[in-house]
Amino acid sequence: MADDPLFYVVAAACLAVVVILVLGISNFGKGTMEAAKQSNKMMKLRIVAQFVAVVLILLFVWLRGGGN
Repeated sequence: MADDPLFYVVAAACLAVVVILVLGISNFGKGTMEAAKQSNKMMKLRIVAQFVAVVLILLFVWLRGGGN
């Protein structure tokens, strides 16, 4: 599995979701209105990145015959 390039793409997508989540949560603690707006944008970006990650995971499982 680790020799498959799609595995690394899926792992990178999942890591991107985690990074975006941490950055968004870290902005919540700042307490300013600008930080709140930035945090809201980060959470919207996280939802998009999470959708992409889930689609890639499903594609990986389907292509590797895990659905049989």
